[in-house]
Amino acid sequence: MVALKDIAARCGVSVATVSKALNQQQDISEETRERIARVAREMGYTVNAAARTLKTNRTDNIGLIFEDLQSSGFMHEYFAATLNSFRSYLQHARFRQVDGVALICTDYHDPMVQELVFSDIPTITLDHAFNNRIAVLSDNMNGLASLVKYVYSRGHRRIAYIHGGSTAVTESRLTGFYRACEELNLRVPKEYILSCEYHEPISCYAATKRVLTLPVRPTCVLFSDDYSYIGGLNAITDAGLRVPDDISVVGYDGIHLAKMLSPRLTTWQQNTEDLGRIAASRLIEKIEHPLTTPSEHIVVKGRLLEGETVADLNTAADRPEKDAT
Repeated sequence: MVALKDIAARCGVSVATVSKALNQQQDISEETRERIARVAREMGYTVNAAARTLKTNRTDNIGLIFEDLQSSGFMHEYFAATLNSFRSYLQHARFRQVDGVALICTDYHDPMVQELVFSDIPTITLDHAFNNRIAVLSDNMNGLASLVKYVYSRGHRRIAYIHGGSTAVTESRLTGFYRACEELNLRVPKEYILSCEYHEPISCYAATKRVLTLPVRPTCVLFSDDYSYIGGLNAITDAGLRVPDDISVVGYDGIHLAKMLSPRLTTWQQNTEDLGRIAASRLIEKIEHPLTTPSEHIVVKGRLLEGETVADLNTAADRPEKDAT
């Protein structure tokens, strides 16, 4: 581990000067402070949090008391967004002297994230797999394939998919979609595949509007996630159409909101409880037994929540005649 004396020797200054520079004290020149900070970064210096705590009587950590009377926990839309402001970036892992890090919903292509993942700090990723690292993955491929097969069983042959942005999750779901369509001998026009941002109703509204104006409209639309579907539903309503009488829809995630909508949304529920529990247990195992814990990829299955938004086109009465081919 790099010490202050090592930085002092490299810069040709005293240990006291290095300490002042790294603690942003003002009784040294800006030029000296910047030069010492640059050298410290190049040498990979990290602050000893325990020593700083003894000196300053501060840990630089914050506590959070969270009580949710609705029992929705951190999945609550409002609190999930609020908590993002409290999270420190993963580059501070060494400063915090954490034993391990779980990476959830981050930019896995960020060089700083990859540097952390391939460091000596035990890590675990959710819904993204690195080679030779532990990952816990939702079964996105089979989840999407199961939705396609369910919609097919209800008589639908023109199925559109508005997927999320470019991520490993999206790639898996698209693979599941195309595999199921191929297995069922379904032809999917390229116009039926559109993109929107995950968890973003506004972009989903625009994509849904494009689908609804196609010369041959799909009978069912699969959406990237339940929350984005709100935008899709608004587009459907603005077009003077009704779900599922005029067009059927399917979501993804199985969030609490999907059960509250009317008609109740048909969706694929991810097993978030198992995802979190397994991720935590594997990370603890890696911390306690770093040499014997395998770097495996664990897939967690979900389940279909059959709602009221997919019409049964196997009966003539439910088949939309104006869209018949």
